[in-house]
Amino acid sequence: MNEQQERLRRAADRLQTQVTILGSFVGIIWVLELADVFLLGQALNAYGVIPRQPIGLRGILMMPLLHGGLAHVAANTLPFIVLGWLVMLRRVADFIAVTITTMLVTGVGLWFFGAGRSVYIGASGLIFGYFGFLLWRGYYERSGYAVLVAVFVAIFYGGLIWGIFPQQPGVSWEAHLLGLLGGVMAARMLST
Repeated sequence: MNEQQERLRRAADRLQTQVTILGSFVGIIWVLELADVFLLGQALNAYGVIPRQPIGLRGILMMPLLHGGLAHVAANTLPFIVLGWLVMLRRVADFIAVTITTMLVTGVGLWFFGAGRSVYIGASGLIFGYFGFLLWRGYYERSGYAVLVAVFVAIFYGGLIWGIFPQQPGVSWEAHLLGLLGGVMAARMLST
């Protein structure tokens, strides 16, 4: 096998890994939401982050997998795939680190500072984490590649920034803001 064929094989293997990871996550959230809507009457939503309640700590891991209906999961699917894939383009390890950091910052932050009598669910904290990571990685790294990706993300997803402000009842601007901060923290950690 020549060098070019070997590079193509490695690129195909990398793409297959990326598709498997993103596809598995999207498949899981859709299967859970379909089961929750059609079989469980949205009972799974009780497993989200519940502020300042010990039982609510389980939501730190469960929150990104649970959604408030089919429209909610549908709205999160495409941005999760696009931004998640951009995060993992360079290294799958970046995706894993950003995902874990964002989940922890968002979940723990909501547990401590979220509105009382609320249950936080949805993958939007992760989406905002990927958004923040991609923008701030360009700032911290200052490589041509990272800056180009940051410009692309700013052009096509820059409107997300409005999601960190209170606008709509039932939409957690707190999760969006904490997710963004988690992504910025991950960009800082991974750039050193």
